Amino acid sequence: MPHSTAHVVTDRPERYIKQLVSHMGHKAQAVLGGDGRAVIEVRSGRCVLRPHDGGLEMIATAADAESLLGVQDVVARHLLRFATQEELAADWSPPVAGDAAWAVSPVVDDYLLTHCSPADEVLNDLVVRTREETGGAAGMQVSHDEGALLTMLVRLSGARLAVEVGVFTGYSSICIARGLPPDGRLLACDVSTEWTSIARNYWERAGVADRVDLRIGPALETLRALPAEPSIGFAFIDADKQGYPDYYEEVVTRLTPGGLVVLDNVFQGGRVFDPAFQGDAQVAVRRLNETIARDSRVESVMLPVRDGITIARRVG
Repeated sequence: MPHSTAHVVTDRPERYIKQLVSHMGHKAQAVLGGDGRAVIEVRSGRCVLRPHDGGLEMIATAADAESLLGVQDVVARHLLRFATQEELAADWSPPVAGDAAWAVSPVVDDYLLTHCSPADEVLNDLVVRTREETGGAAGMQVSHDEGALLTMLVRLSGARLAVEVGVFTGYSSICIARGLPPDGRLLACDVSTEWTSIARNYWERAGVADRVDLRIGPALETLRALPAEPSIGFAFIDADKQGYPDYYEEVVTRLTPGGLVVLDNVFQGGRVFDPAFQGDAQVAVRRLNETIARDSRVESVMLPVRDGITIARRVG
């Protein structure tokens, strides 16, 4: 469940990290990265160590509070044992669960929305309509800054064929379609005729309806029916999280060289950070996050945009 951090003041963080990895590697899994960051896996959990701001930063994670204490104890004991020339102190922060570890501050949220190109009347009206029609489900709609990012990424990718998995009321569809050339096409996949009926009206108002090909039905079936050869220049995945691994695989095999796939909600409200959260959605997204980081077919970056997004670019 919890995470805890400690900042150890020292002018030799790299030395201590190397010593810890060398010593603990005999009894645990310890890996030192080229950037000086180390990951130590023990039976009760894991600890990440990195040189940071004039000292050593440690991040301990475990499935429960008792196990977390075990991780903190074993790492801190070995660290203090190595400190023969200075007195170190490892003061751990109180445990924090994953779903409390990530949130966008209202101040940051407002600043982000204020300092990107403003939404036009169509998008603003769609936000209001979505809130009125869908109630509590309105949170599934992407924010304006994320929508602006989608438009920019589509334009930068030069995509002619885009795919969207998860339409809802069509805000992200408009943003993607606006980034396509006049003869571009967006294949939009969803299972709801109720929400997409709202989307159709606003696609018309936005002047992009002729670029959007809406397919109602299981998205996996729609994707698997596409030609196997690379043809997709851009894809946005924002649907049921249990399906993410399958959606990603079907899309990435069809991406053109240099094509992009963007996945939304890869933080799951911070729950992916925390091994105590073992719901189907968290397990699926956590597994896919690890898969993408090791996938030689793409180069990827995960960004703290809203609930976390991953951008993967097809190489070769």
